[in-house]
Amino acid sequence: QAQLVESGGGLVQPGGSLRLSCAASGSIFSINSMAWYRQAPGKERELVAAIVSGGGTGYPDSVKGRFTISRDNAKNTVYLQMNSLKPEDTAVYYCKADIAHSAYTTAVYWGQGTQVTVSS
Repeated sequence: QAQLVESGGGLVQPGGSLRLSCAASGSIFSINSMAWYRQAPGKERELVAAIVSGGGTGYPDSVKGRFTISRDNAKNTVYLQMNSLKPEDTAVYYCKADIAHSAYTTAVYWGQGTQVTVSS
């Protein structure tokens, strides 16, 4: 089993920046992929960034050019750098990881969520 712990959320003014962190711990053979999602109250959860095996990344148009996902394999940690933040970025941000516990066993885990509020 594994756990994902998120940090870095908070209140920021429009145009500001935040960096979210998601640290994985537990029985980890490897981390195959990690992603960030966000969800505002009453709305669907949406993917905002993903990093997959081989290092490829992907973003929806709503955040492309402003958000950057990266990972530190030595720390089992994924980051989301958010620049030029807009009020519509306000949401709870969740980390997701596809973790291999052995060469044959994988599972998907979610972080607890961290609140990002963009407001003046």
